[in-house]
Amino acid sequence: MASAVLGRLLGLSAVRSGRRSPLSPSAAPGRTVTPSRTAVCSSSGAILPKPKKTPFGLFRIALVVIPFLYVGTQISKSFAALLEEHDIFVPEDDDDDD
Repeated sequence: MASAVLGRLLGLSAVRSGRRSPLSPSAAPGRTVTPSRTAVCSSSGAILPKPKKTPFGLFRIALVVIPFLYVGTQISKSFAALLEEHDIFVPEDDDDDD
């Protein structure tokens, strides 16, 4: 699947630039080109060290979620008050009698 995606990307880049990509299979007859993953290895082929991992703790999640929940609650309260003010939606107490 990854080779199909890579082939499509190479084809699209060749179409945009108007020339064949150097990594395309038909770049030179009898020559096989294997794409390298530069995210894990350098140009010389050495494996790069693992990237630093930032811990994503419960504190950071709460630091993001709680303010946005509060802002969303305030927006919905003000919108509900606006709807009631213009008599677009007015909840009735009679609907609870079942």
